[in-house]
Amino acid sequence: MGFLDFFRQPDINQGVKESETVSGAVLLDVRTAQEYREGHIPGSKNVPLQTIEQVVSVAGNKDAALFVYCYSGARSRQAVSMLQRMGYTNVTNIGGIAAYSGKVER
Repeated sequence: MGFLDFFRQPDINQGVKESETVSGAVLLDVRTAQEYREGHIPGSKNVPLQTIEQVVSVAGNKDAALFVYCYSGARSRQAVSMLQRMGYTNVTNIGGIAAYSGKVER
């Protein structure tokens, strides 16, 4: 990994595509419930960052592939660290919905 890789943001569009190819993957939106209602990626599950411990309701298997996003990528980065500390082994920050170019559900 080069120095500039540290600053590169995840590509949410690529992350969503990848999540669709992984069997049993969970697309996890860690924004607030209000933000989620205003528009989210179809098929995503909403577990706000401030209640991340409730993720067991959508991902009981700690080996399940979790693809995590928020608005800009900052909360999803925090969520990935928290999920890893909780014992989840296959967690990916795919960035922020602000950069998403696909269909949004309300």
